[in-house]
Amino acid sequence: MNVALTTPVKRKLDIKNGRVDMSHGAGGRTMGQLIEDIFHKAFDNDWLRAGNDQSAFAVPAGRMVMTTDGYVVSPLFFPGGNIGSLAVHGTINDIAMSGARPLYLSASFIIEEGFPLSDLDRIAKTMGDASREAGVPIITGDTKVVERGKADGVFISTAGVGILPENIDMRSNAAQPGDIAILSGTIGDHGVAVMSKRENLEFETDILSDTASLHTLVAAMVNVGGSAIRLMRDPTRGGIAATLNEIAHQSAVGFRIREDSIPLKPGVEGACEFLGLDPLNVANEGKLVAVVAPEMADTVLVAMREHPLGQDAAIIGQVVEDTHCFVQMETSFGGGRIVDWLSGEQLPRIC
Repeated sequence: MNVALTTPVKRKLDIKNGRVDMSHGAGGRTMGQLIEDIFHKAFDNDWLRAGNDQSAFAVPAGRMVMTTDGYVVSPLFFPGGNIGSLAVHGTINDIAMSGARPLYLSASFIIEEGFPLSDLDRIAKTMGDASREAGVPIITGDTKVVERGKADGVFISTAGVGILPENIDMRSNAAQPGDIAILSGTIGDHGVAVMSKRENLEFETDILSDTASLHTLVAAMVNVGGSAIRLMRDPTRGGIAATLNEIAHQSAVGFRIREDSIPLKPGVEGACEFLGLDPLNVANEGKLVAVVAPEMADTVLVAMREHPLGQDAAIIGQVVEDTHCFVQMETSFGGGRIVDWLSGEQLPRIC
């Protein structure tokens, strides 16, 4: 028998010059090449090598935590990251905000016909690097290709699972009057980085996205604070203004915060003034807000500042009784104002 006629020749993708076409999502040999040459290579682990449509994994003792998210950021590449790193970090952070330890991720890609294979490879490599750095592997996924004009490059959907210790029970309605609000670092970095790239703006200083996985910072906080940490949130879309308003309404309390206590890089502040943005409404992808019982606030703050992702952590205010659930801010000039929810769309498609 002529082996050359019965054994298909394996062709490698032309990642440098090629583009995604409909055959890459058709379920045949070309799709297999795309998955093997880009995704398996970027995410490489034993689960993916098994080649199943699902992955079985061991679970430590404790309660399970699960989250899911979608990423449609524009532009796909921005200073400090891209849609791939954002998808990994954002999903890990949603798990971590419960106090849980993230374990595994899944990733699903919807790719537009004509999308450059080199860009897809770059995104996948960034995701693989981010997941390995975080110690949270991507163990299953899916790929779909849609016709040209039916998407905007690539959309990524992710899911994550984690394990929550029995003694940790953070709830969105747990804030109590007298509790302290702590912010882990400077605000607005991600939203301004995306906007500067989208609008081709240049500033005197480089403004980079703060996209990062926060689970190790959370672990350090939980280690010293335990149940005294009432709740945590990552202030993504809508910024810390939306986050504090959500907490206030869910817990039926108010907040009083101090503008001078909120960490803000001069470059981001200047960019926001130039663009007419309120930094309190601008998205973050590597920061968290924690509400902590007053007797443990200083201890938690010290632990945060000892971690690389919490070096600029600061107490920004406290929880107060307020039937109106207002977030009130003492301004730098000694006055006061209400910090309201964002009205309309300030920064479209930032995550």
